[in-house]
Amino acid sequence: MNSQQYMQRCLDLASLGQSEVAPNPMVGCVIVKNDTIIGEGYHALFGGPHAEVVAIQSVKDQNELIGATVYVSLEPCAHFGKTPPCSNLLIDKKVSKVVVACLDPNPKVAGKGIERLKKAGIAVEIGLLENEAQQLNKRFFCYHQKQRPYVILKWAQTKDGFLDRLRTKDQKGIHWISSEESKALVHHWRSQEMSILVGKHTAINDNPSLTVRDVSGKNPIRILIDSQLQVQNDISLFSKDAPTLIFNRLKNDKNDSVEWIKIAETNTKNILEELHKRGIHSVMVEGGSRTLQYFIVDNVWDEAYVLVGDVTFKEGVKAPVLNRIPDKSHPFGSDQIYYFKRRM
Repeated sequence: MNSQQYMQRCLDLASLGQSEVAPNPMVGCVIVKNDTIIGEGYHALFGGPHAEVVAIQSVKDQNELIGATVYVSLEPCAHFGKTPPCSNLLIDKKVSKVVVACLDPNPKVAGKGIERLKKAGIAVEIGLLENEAQQLNKRFFCYHQKQRPYVILKWAQTKDGFLDRLRTKDQKGIHWISSEESKALVHHWRSQEMSILVGKHTAINDNPSLTVRDVSGKNPIRILIDSQLQVQNDISLFSKDAPTLIFNRLKNDKNDSVEWIKIAETNTKNILEELHKRGIHSVMVEGGSRTLQYFIVDNVWDEAYVLVGDVTFKEGVKAPVLNRIPDKSHPFGSDQIYYFKRRM
């Protein structure tokens, strides 16, 4: 294997921690001696040992670490958090070289780990598969560089461009557009994000639970925008299945898993600022039309997933429009899925 293959192995390992490490980044580590992998590991759980620690512990003969080369997908930390600094551990084990895919954007690290390694006489190489490593941790980088969560818009629409049917005041329940196969995919998407957001009309009309059910995975934090607290507390979002944050203009309060957060205006700026303060790295916006449109108009989104079902409504609530060509698309069941990525 060559250096690029070792680093690709780091990235593959890192991705295994996707659903469990947030708000920490995904990190993988591979230790090489005499062109042979002698240890490897990844950060598997928030609060658990970092990738470098796991990789070092996997080496049966610790003397083999002396003079070894360590490949790691993100700069080793240099601060005491839930675990001790990984840079110190690498120094103590007397490795000879550390190859890092990309620097850590977290101000607590941001070059300090590299500096510490170099001062100890360890050779450091930076930038191998850097773009791939940054893409893997796009949520983490967005959180620290843009000072807001990574925002993904998601909706299902009919072939004729509608998000929902027209309703009378008393008509409740979901008007399904996407296929059964797509439902499991949507639950997989949910499991990858720290939070999921809807507006009051979606909560009232569809009564979604916003949990992960059709696949194994962690329930995201549920977020509801309800300026005047018009949503009744007997809906599914008030269950104890996951924490729920309710952004409103009337009160601050907490009751079991539900927290009301009072902000001056329930706009995207204030909501994203509050989520950033709470260490929430990503949010999937699932509707409805008006809520999605707020994020589009304010230009605070990073990706969009649009499922087009094999149905027509002829009239109804118009789906949002991104006015751009999708980056890619593919069929899924009877649906067609379009992916959009916003560029600076």
